[in-house]
Amino acid sequence: MARLLLVEDDDTIGRALSASLAAHGHEITWQPTGRGALETAARGPLDLVLLDLGLPDLDGVAVCRELRTTQPDAVVVMLTARDEEMDVIIGLEAGADDYLTKPVRLAELHARIRAHLRRGTAAPADGPIVLGDLALDTASRRVTVSGSEVTLRAKEYELLVRLAAEPGAAVRRETLMSEVWDEHWFGSTKTLDVHIAALRRRLAEAGAGASLPAIVTLRGHGYRLDPPG
Repeated sequence: MARLLLVEDDDTIGRALSASLAAHGHEITWQPTGRGALETAARGPLDLVLLDLGLPDLDGVAVCRELRTTQPDAVVVMLTARDEEMDVIIGLEAGADDYLTKPVRLAELHARIRAHLRRGTAAPADGPIVLGDLALDTASRRVTVSGSEVTLRAKEYELLVRLAAEPGAAVRRETLMSEVWDEHWFGSTKTLDVHIAALRRRLAEAGAGASLPAIVTLRGHGYRLDPPG
């Protein structure tokens, strides 16, 4: 049984989602405000948070950033009526793992929750992966650049391991979503692009002047990790 926090200020939606999630065997705490959500998060570990960005008291993006601090291991899925790309990107960059646009289809919601709670990880390599000044130790899940450790979010790490397992090889978007998220994933893959962009940024910030592989976008196909040089 997973411990879920639902943050939703609409009473009708909150009751409907709470009942549906409970019927699927989850332990649900429903909070209608951002402050209530943060109080709940401070009381104990959570597996997943469904976070409405349009809250009456606090900005949902700010709540997301705080949840990333208090609940670093929890999956955060945004629920938003804001379907503009920039709103979604801002939320994902604030620390959310995924998003759903309201009105939420219950079948898709439950499929996404199952996918995230499986926490499928990229298949580990036989040993450490070294590409120039970048080193990945899959046994300890550590990433270093020129000997200094780089902090990555779970999906960023898993994406890097998956791409680094076949340096120079083109990897389809569908393959990355299947192996890093879930084989039954459906819906938008925009979250993949945002995680790739965040991964590029973190490596660039950690490795100024270092010899690092490049994550290349293959339009209409996917991504490729090119070894340095």
